[in-house]
Amino acid sequence: MPLNEPALRDAVEPAGGAAPTAGRHDPRTRLLLEAPIAATLLRLAAPNMLVMLAQASTGLIETYFIGKLGTEPLAGVALVFPLLMLMQMMSAGAMGGGISSAIARALGAGRRGDADALALHALALALGFALVFMLALLGGGRHLYRAMGGSGGVLAAALAYSNVVFAGAVLIWVFNSLANVIRGTGDMATPAIVTCAGVVALIPLSPCLIFGWGPFPRLGIAGGAVAMLAFYAAGSLALAAYLRSGRCVVRLAFRGMRLRRRLFADILRVGAVAALITLQTNLTIAIATGLVGRFGAGAIAGYGTGSRLEYLLVPLVFGLGGPLVAMVGTNLGAGRRDRALRTAWIGAAIASALCEAIGLAAAAVPGAWLRLFDSDPAMLDAGSRYLHAVGPAYGLFGLGLALYFAAQGAGRLLWPLLANVARLAIAAGGGLLVLRWGGGLTPVFLALAAALAAFGLINAAALAAGAWFAGETALRPQPLLRPTDRR
Repeated sequence: MPLNEPALRDAVEPAGGAAPTAGRHDPRTRLLLEAPIAATLLRLAAPNMLVMLAQASTGLIETYFIGKLGTEPLAGVALVFPLLMLMQMMSAGAMGGGISSAIARALGAGRRGDADALALHALALALGFALVFMLALLGGGRHLYRAMGGSGGVLAAALAYSNVVFAGAVLIWVFNSLANVIRGTGDMATPAIVTCAGVVALIPLSPCLIFGWGPFPRLGIAGGAVAMLAFYAAGSLALAAYLRSGRCVVRLAFRGMRLRRRLFADILRVGAVAALITLQTNLTIAIATGLVGRFGAGAIAGYGTGSRLEYLLVPLVFGLGGPLVAMVGTNLGAGRRDRALRTAWIGAAIASALCEAIGLAAAAVPGAWLRLFDSDPAMLDAGSRYLHAVGPAYGLFGLGLALYFAAQGAGRLLWPLLANVARLAIAAGGGLLVLRWGGGLTPVFLALAAALAAFGLINAAALAAGAWFAGETALRPQPLLRPTDRR
């Protein structure tokens, strides 16, 4: 919905500063500051959800074809999946959120020069983190996957897939970092277009490389990884070209730019804490995979396949989270705290309803999801137990995840960090106690459900108690509410 001219001419009072003129903000930034909240969130989220679903679908399609190779390759990918998702979530959601938040706050405060420079700093951070992942997983993958329960053919399959993926870690990091530079400006459409175009090419490429169709070599399980890296390579080139073209609000420039500690800090004060939260999240999944691994390869495959639906919620909520980071960050940068808080609650309500609908459907008919990937009885039994136990808690997980993204925009991640600590403690501690007491798979999965519920409830309680502004003696003056803000 385009803004009307009177709304664009209205001044916005920044925190502790003079009222800016409309000239301080480009039309896209003023949209985040002035347009109706729910409608703007949904309009921005639509292409972002599309891109996240398209990106997630590449992994699902790949898993479908790898499942045709047998249960051991499927279980091998299930071992790698938490580590791959750790990198995906850290690059796209954690450090990516720090990038988007820093750019949104800079644009909201009218600091266009800093916003341009932040793009280069984001790229530098991407290269550094990619190197860490590459060295860690190429050197220590075998020990890690063995500790998670992998052995024999399962371990061999995990290494065949993992070594290719993490050798190309830089492509994934660069793609997600550049996409979040663009999202920080409020532009969700460009990353969506690039990703969807890449998915169209990736869908046929993946099975061609796995099975050796046509002129392509038969690479087996590694073929899916090669196809995925080709997708990220092409997408990175497209996003970099767009940022260099001058058509984006922020421009990626190299000449005349120098790296500054302050701008790294702008990204890392959000991104580093968010990365720790992401590490905890994936550690929870890895520990759970190790616990389930005691019940055999079929249980690992079933839990891995069932938990892929939980992982699918992350990019789905991230579709809404990208706009949440941009809107909350921009409004706080401009001093509009009330509007930032309303944005957080509206986004959380939408995410919770969406995730709960998915969770209840999965709990009601788990086979509809699981049989897409395999028909092994042990896999189906474990996956069904997981979805029956955890699916109903997906709504609270979506609530907490949306508030986590909103907290990234606000630069206030203490309580999301504590909520995730509680999730890890309940999931890992509860699961270990269940096994010590001789329990089976279902009690382990119930502990995971309780952990998701705690994550959502703690985040919601903290925001309701004023955690974003704790310790401040008084709120700075706010601009008068406009009718559009109440929608």
